[in-house]
Amino acid sequence: MTPRILVIIPALNEEMSIGKVIADIPRDLASEVVVADNGSTDGTAKTATDAGATVLSEKRRGYGYACMKGIHYALSKPADERPEIVVFLDGDYSDYPGEMRSLVRPIVEDGFDMIIGSRTMGARERGALLPQALFGNALATMLIKWLYGVSFTDLGPFRAVRFDKLLALGLTDMTYGWTVEMQIKAAKKGLRCGEAPVSYRKRIGVSKVTGTLGGTVRAGYKILWTIFKNMGS
Repeated sequence: MTPRILVIIPALNEEMSIGKVIADIPRDLASEVVVADNGSTDGTAKTATDAGATVLSEKRRGYGYACMKGIHYALSKPADERPEIVVFLDGDYSDYPGEMRSLVRPIVEDGFDMIIGSRTMGARERGALLPQALFGNALATMLIKWLYGVSFTDLGPFRAVRFDKLLALGLTDMTYGWTVEMQIKAAKKGLRCGEAPVSYRKRIGVSKVTGTLGGTVRAGYKILWTIFKNMGS
């Protein structure tokens, strides 16, 4: 029996790519696709709606705020209609949505609680992961291993997690630290975590994080701060 799977896509000004992302999601696997529009000023919301997604509006800027909008939507459903698994996926078409099966399968068949899609383990287009992103990933995952004793190769946004386990993590970071906080708290709570290689291509448009110097600095600082902050919590 296929579990109920909710796909949450945080999106900010992704009009040119969001339709492609939604179209490539395996419809036999996803029960519903939610796009959390994080204050877009272009046609992201309309394009996503036309593509068949449920569109939610989250005006507070921040990756975590957008993801939490989707989670709160899931919680608003009757208990027997809530998802069993949540898949997070970016709206820039850098990931391959069809590879969602590789993330979900270990949870359904092998008892894992969370699977991270690792871009460093998979095939990636030249230039898809910028040098600053590669360096940041390597540094962050090395620190997580040293400080928390759990090995990851990536902080990639393409990931699947059991919904009940996700709620139990009590995530609080609403900006750049969302993904790393999830991995750290999952490790501390003893969740069974794994990784699956995923393919990666150059995104459509410019990254809001690594595409600018300011975004890179802010994201890097927040990720490192989150790693060290959670040591004592």
